[in-house]
Amino acid sequence: MTGKSSHAATRFCLLCDEQEGLQRGTRSSLAQLCRVIQKVKQDRKELRSSSLDLLRDCQGQQQDCGSEIVTAVQGAQRHHEAVLAWQSKAGCLEQSLRETTERYQLEKQKRKQLHNRLVELKGNIRVHCRIRPALPFDKESEDPLSQNSSVSAEVAHAVDDETVLVRWDRPGHPWINKTYNFERVYGPAESQRVVFEEVCPLLTSLLDGYNVCIMAYGQTGSGKSYTMMGPHSRKEPVLPVESQGDLGIIPRAAEELFRLISENPSRSPKVAVSVVEVYNNDIFDLLAKDSCAVTSGVKREVLTTKAGKKEIPSLTYESVHSTEEFLTLVDGRLRLRAKHATLVHADSSRSHLIITVTLTTAPSWDSPANRQSDVSLLKEPDCPSPRQPATGRRHSAAHRTSSWSPGAAPEGPTGHMEQVHAKLQLVDLAGSECAGVSGVTGAALRETSFINRSLAALADVLGALSERRGHVPYRNSKLTHLLQDVLGGDAKLLVILCVSPCRKHAAETLQSLGFGTRARQVQRGPARAGRVAPRTPR
Repeated sequence: MTGKSSHAATRFCLLCDEQEGLQRGTRSSLAQLCRVIQKVKQDRKELRSSSLDLLRDCQGQQQDCGSEIVTAVQGAQRHHEAVLAWQSKAGCLEQSLRETTERYQLEKQKRKQLHNRLVELKGNIRVHCRIRPALPFDKESEDPLSQNSSVSAEVAHAVDDETVLVRWDRPGHPWINKTYNFERVYGPAESQRVVFEEVCPLLTSLLDGYNVCIMAYGQTGSGKSYTMMGPHSRKEPVLPVESQGDLGIIPRAAEELFRLISENPSRSPKVAVSVVEVYNNDIFDLLAKDSCAVTSGVKREVLTTKAGKKEIPSLTYESVHSTEEFLTLVDGRLRLRAKHATLVHADSSRSHLIITVTLTTAPSWDSPANRQSDVSLLKEPDCPSPRQPATGRRHSAAHRTSSWSPGAAPEGPTGHMEQVHAKLQLVDLAGSECAGVSGVTGAALRETSFINRSLAALADVLGALSERRGHVPYRNSKLTHLLQDVLGGDAKLLVILCVSPCRKHAAETLQSLGFGTRARQVQRGPARAGRVAPRTPR
């Protein structure tokens, strides 16, 4: 039993040792677990603190968003109210616009009346005078006595923009010191642009339905063709007017006309052009190419309509739609104009050139019969006689043209006759000249005789009109017969006197200034617009 007890005690001791080892491991694990628990508690505390901060931030942002939403809703309500208010104002503005448009139409009519009254107050026949500068060939043609003299070689001077002074001292003749007054006087230094600025208002009258005529008058070499067209040689392509500072009235008028038409495309008139010349007291259609004619240009006659207007039956017109088309057409016809070199001018025009721009619009009444003007036509020859000028003609290819008389207007696309709205006539007269000075002989001398006689007939017509005679000799010349409606009718006429300042041309300068003075004395009735409703003012 003692042995068994000793063995049991030994086992018990071993078990106690094992138990103590387990207790030591358990205490170590418990200590480690306590440390983990402390760390978890610390982390939980930090997480709680962070969660509270995040919650507070979320609550603050929620409050801010709620405030913004409330503000946005209130702003949307205000905007809706503002839209309703603007819609109401827009309705009021539309009503006001309609009333303003009605008032504008009335003011437009008043403006048109005042504008045309202003043009009429400047003279029934307005006369401008342009003194060209002295040119190199003027000094070459002066006689040696005047070149060596201390007296000025210029006799015509522009005192101001309305007065011309002529001082001419000739040996054995009374001293001439005379002034002439006109509506406008251009000095030698004034440009083509300045000249056109005075002409431009007439184009507004043209679109308002008034007939307009611009005529250049003067001696040979005084600058008529330069004033009307610009430089003689235009080999460069057609450019806009603003890029060519020396272009004349005709190119600038075409540019301004199409610009004004483009401003109101809803009622744009059709533009047709005719080009005629009066050569040796015969009228030739430069746009016509007759199969019987040996040269370009067909002879025409002036006839009187039942309404008393002067028309050229079968006159050829070409429609143009832009400034470029107009200038190309006119430049091509100018090459056919009769010209001859003289001692005064190397490229002297031997005929009177008349370019007519006709504006036609759609009919404004129902009956086509009311729109047609019956023309009393005389029987024309089967083959018009061609012109046989002394200087010869250049042949040209046939163009697409239409031969219709403005009195019997062309048919529109709907088959209805169109009505002539207004006419613009651009006249470049041949220059008066002294045969002894120009040195012409033979056929050229005959041309000079016809030119001087037609210009004398023009002066006689103006003299008869200024004296209010019962008979006005329009039929003394084809030129005055063709221009009868312009000279004695209701067209707005502007005469541009072109004079040379040189002593050698003083006699012709005085004659031109006297012509302009007689023209200013002509009293005609006020200009009347056509039957077409007036266009939008420019």
